[in-house]
Amino acid sequence: MGKSNRVLGHYDKPMWESISRKKWELQFCPDGGKFRYPPAPIDPDTLSDVYEWRPITGTGEILSWVIFHRKYFDDHPPPYNSIAVRLDEGPIVVSQLVGPEPEGSWIGHRVEVVYGEHEGYVIPHMRLIG
Repeated sequence: MGKSNRVLGHYDKPMWESISRKKWELQFCPDGGKFRYPPAPIDPDTLSDVYEWRPITGTGEILSWVIFHRKYFDDHPPPYNSIAVRLDEGPIVVSQLVGPEPEGSWIGHRVEVVYGEHEGYVIPHMRLIG
């Protein structure tokens, strides 16, 4: 697969570089003591412009989920899923669940990051823990 023309901004480039190394990092505000996502120039709670990049565990809990049965993107043939995950560090991210799917509701199931590839880029996906 060839790489597409993906444009990275100043604040999200370090995150995607960490993901490409399969060591996901997010911005951390030392003043507020919290991780934040998406990457931004200031912390929305403290309004501090001081931040550092720290690794995350990559584990969390499914907050919401959906299975799409209609084709919206050429590179995502249906059915495919999207999940909202609250990371153990606090931020909420949207990803896809890969591997076995839970029976019934997915909400509350624990997940961990696994790395896949899409159009030549490393992408974080989630899988069930245990």
